[in-house]
Amino acid sequence: MSTPTSSARGRFPRELSFLLRGLPVGIVAFTVAVTGFVLGVGTLVIVCGVPVLAGTLRAARGMARVERRELEALAGRPLPPHHYRVAGGTGFARTARSLADPQSWRDLAHMVVSFPLRVVSFCLALVWTVGGAGGLLYVAWAWALPRGEDNQGLYELITGNDSFAADVAFTTAVGVFLLVTAVPLVRALAALHRSLASVLLTNRTAAARAAAVATAGSGTAAQPTEPLTAAL
Repeated sequence: MSTPTSSARGRFPRELSFLLRGLPVGIVAFTVAVTGFVLGVGTLVIVCGVPVLAGTLRAARGMARVERRELEALAGRPLPPHHYRVAGGTGFARTARSLADPQSWRDLAHMVVSFPLRVVSFCLALVWTVGGAGGLLYVAWAWALPRGEDNQGLYELITGNDSFAADVAFTTAVGVFLLVTAVPLVRALAALHRSLASVLLTNRTAAARAAAVATAGSGTAAQPTEPLTAAL
């Protein structure tokens, strides 16, 4: 039987992996979003921008789907619902109508807005884990560092005192602090990503409105059969 502690430890590697993978994913998403939007808007005057923007929004929807799935798996609970409009028609008319879907534009905004958060998350997660492990094991590799007037340890840079033992003790303490606080830090960063996704990748109001319209439509379709039943 898993305990809350073991569950928290099991979530940490997944959350850390999510934050570290977020930077390359964010670079791709940001590049696709900005390039597609600028190119599409710039070529709207010659009509070519419509399929470009539609393709960019389609890519945004795909990346939003992956982001929702990963965040739901990390937290173990679903995000609020979302809703995409169904574009009617065929051919170019259908492509043009797809540009009127609000959720697709929210997905595109997430690709851009989430990029700075992904960069910060990657840097902090890397420093707190790799830096913490390096500080904890500093005593094992400190001997390999060059020593001299121009090569000072962290402790000497802060205090001005040249003491190898104090430098090892101080750096080790910093490493312990980073590792101890790595779990809550990574958890908080993952929560920030989930909060941003809840704002941009979900729309409870639109989903509820679409469900109400679908329910009303099915009820309207069933009404013509009632007089026939009564007549029988």
